Amino acid sequence: MDYQGALEVVAAAVRSQVGQGQVAQYIPALAAVEAGQFGMAVADMNGDVYGVGDWEEPFSVQSISKTFSLALVLARDGEAIWQRVGREPSGNAFNSLVQLEYENGVPRNPFINAGALVVTDRLQTLTDDASTTLLDFLRAESDNPDLAFDPAVALSETEHGDRNAALAHFMASYGNLENPVPTVLQHYFWQCSIRMSCRDLALAGGFLARHGLRADGGRLLSRREAKQVNAVMLTCGTYDAAGNFAYRVGLPGKSGVGGGIVAVIPGRCTLCVWSPGLDERGNSVAGVAALDHFTTLTGWSVF
Repeated sequence: MDYQGALEVVAAAVRSQVGQGQVAQYIPALAAVEAGQFGMAVADMNGDVYGVGDWEEPFSVQSISKTFSLALVLARDGEAIWQRVGREPSGNAFNSLVQLEYENGVPRNPFINAGALVVTDRLQTLTDDASTTLLDFLRAESDNPDLAFDPAVALSETEHGDRNAALAHFMASYGNLENPVPTVLQHYFWQCSIRMSCRDLALAGGFLARHGLRADGGRLLSRREAKQVNAVMLTCGTYDAAGNFAYRVGLPGKSGVGGGIVAVIPGRCTLCVWSPGLDERGNSVAGVAALDHFTTLTGWSVF
């Protein structure tokens, strides 16, 4: 497969859509990001990486971090997490309070904010430092020891995190948090603030293409657990637009309001695309289009 050639074709095809949409406004530190940027990378099963555009420019991973937190909890604790969080699409916005009230404080899936808070809570219990555990894992898998938190983004999210605090307190009232709400929120915001490039994220997600094997050949997840993560990414990874993403792209994927999307082709490669302009559901306009073009061009999808 000529990955480099395919990426160049895709980048040319979506050039007119780069800059469309709106950067995330509710986090001031993200509102200042220039919308007209685009990068895309592919990491194959051997860890070779190909890229185009701004593929080595770091950006805020935001909700993409939720995939890795879930994997770390599954690796340490098995399937117990599914007793506290569901696996179904929400059909509502990622920060919605609506479903929690009539579902007794159990989030619909681990990729909406409420579900990610439960996963972060469990990772904190298991490690005593959820955010640093995640950062160390991402440094190792991406082979980039310079990965770091972005204090400005973490502070911005903390200062404008009332909705997430409400979600956490509501779940705590149902007994679905083990740690104090401020502790869970702190680690959640710091996890979301991590800055990574398309190169870094394509490499870091490689274990999902390798059916649970880490970059060094060690096993992080069983094949069953890797399948589970990929399945939930497919059905829930792009907020309440997961059906449209499956229709257009046909891959497990996880997006973030920083403009990034990680997608997995099991047994072949992992992709990451970044363009900060978001649609009304919080997904990168040019990013979704690029993945659509890539799977159409290659014929590779899970369908």
